[in-house]
Amino acid sequence: MTTKPFHVAIVGGGITGLALAISLHRRGVSFTIYEQAAAFGEIGAGVGMHANAVRAMKICDEGLLAGFERVATRNAWPSKSAVWFDVLDGTSTEPANVPEKLAPLFTLIGHTDGHAACHRARFLEEMVPLLPEGSARFGKRLKTIEGNNDDSDRALTLVFEDGTTAQADAVLGCDGIKSRTRAVLVGDDHPERAKPAYSHKFVYRGLIPMADAVAALGEERSANAMLWMGPERHALTFPVNHGQTLNLVAFVTTPEPWPSKDAQQLTLPATRNDALRDFEGFGPNVLGLLRQTAPQMERWALFDLAEHPLPQFYKGRVCLVGDAAHASTPHHGAGAGMCIEDVAYLSELMGTVNDKRELPAAFAAFDASRRGRDQWLVASSRRAAELYEWQARGRDFEGIADEVRARQAYIWNIDLDVGIAAAKKDLRRRLALGMPAAAEPDASVPFPPDIDYHLRENS
Repeated sequence: MTTKPFHVAIVGGGITGLALAISLHRRGVSFTIYEQAAAFGEIGAGVGMHANAVRAMKICDEGLLAGFERVATRNAWPSKSAVWFDVLDGTSTEPANVPEKLAPLFTLIGHTDGHAACHRARFLEEMVPLLPEGSARFGKRLKTIEGNNDDSDRALTLVFEDGTTAQADAVLGCDGIKSRTRAVLVGDDHPERAKPAYSHKFVYRGLIPMADAVAALGEERSANAMLWMGPERHALTFPVNHGQTLNLVAFVTTPEPWPSKDAQQLTLPATRNDALRDFEGFGPNVLGLLRQTAPQMERWALFDLAEHPLPQFYKGRVCLVGDAAHASTPHHGAGAGMCIEDVAYLSELMGTVNDKRELPAAFAAFDASRRGRDQWLVASSRRAAELYEWQARGRDFEGIADEVRARQAYIWNIDLDVGIAAAKKDLRRRLALGMPAAAEPDASVPFPPDIDYHLRENS
């Protein structure tokens, strides 16, 4: 493989950063990963990957997909293989272990070719061996980037908090929700967009041994994914760790501000009793699971960029990818999948160019092809939570089902090959005309969305 005549810096060594590194390596792009922690690692527990994400992994690198498949957990029952979630009334007093007494309000059907969950840290462990040796630097917290405001093609300089520096021909910000790269990129012109805003939702997470979950919910409701709706709160349960563990994610809506003095502190200590108090009014099924969680827990705040979407994902030779560009709440179960889609598009575009002076055009084509869809997800995720928590349509379960199905289909059914081909065509046009600047797609995309790419024929 011919190595491209430029070197890029990837800021952030989470799932997005490593997926991008693996995908660029396959395309001959030289890189160094700069990670602020002392080693690669992921916080959090289960993460869902749907058909669109699995197809994007295959485009990125077959090894990436194989690693995911080794740690992926799907619904245990063959009859539930295409089910995303069975949706239940979380306030019901009927026992979940007697299915005929607590029937689903409706079922959300996904795809047999992709829907699965995994533990974030286990997926990351599968990715690390795919990196070339010596490609990461640890303990590197970004402070600023120098040289991106002039017209020369000299290397950019990354300045780190420890006083060291590094040079690269371009910088790819994959540093997540609290992205420092985003703050550097937009802070002067759009300071309100530099940091995400609190969505007024937080979440309790718990991992429950499957035997205990089965005792509480019965086999069907423990071995397969369930969504428990209720007023201003909802919960998700789904198997992880190859079916040995039930992942519980319990969401709470509150009008109160996030109580941390540091607005960017995403977790605060909590107790099991706090969670039980916050879910007062729910039925014995959800409360029974919460009682099986650890006595000491954490509240995870949900921050996003819904209120201040970025006007552009790049500037010059600095480009934002994944949550750094479009931090979202998780209510579509698609945030990580959208990040992998970003990686597929960007790596394909960067693999097309052969000169560092062409990188801004590649970033512009990436921005034009991805920003509308990514920012639609951020807004639609907030809407989805309102539906699950009976705020948008009340208890009109038929209407909720129809709207959620339509929104999920739009996420799942993208034809990535067609979309990437269109982005490459746009890149060739920009290079021919010498025009890297991106057109401004409408950041407030209406629903149904009107974005220029094709859905798969089986949608």
